[in-house]
Amino acid sequence: MPETILQEAQRLVMGARQASYGHPADDFARTGRMWGAILGIPDVTPELVGLCMAAVKISREVNAHKRDNLTDLAGYSQTVALIHERKGTE
Repeated sequence: MPETILQEAQRLVMGARQASYGHPADDFARTGRMWGAILGIPDVTPELVGLCMAAVKISREVNAHKRDNLTDLAGYSQTVALIHERKGTE
């Protein structure tokens, strides 16, 4: 039976992606600092970075269906949950 979108997202977030980029709280905090500097605003929170990345995937999916968009959307949802877990706000 083929892997579902949710299974694929879970495998990627908890395996290869985390091994490559570190915990999403750390990765997205770095990204949020860079976005804030580029935009001339305070740092963007890690949670908002994850939600913004999910929005990119929704925008792409609205334009044209691609399985990767849905997999990444599920993955970004999981990363936001991991950030909340680490902060104790889950």
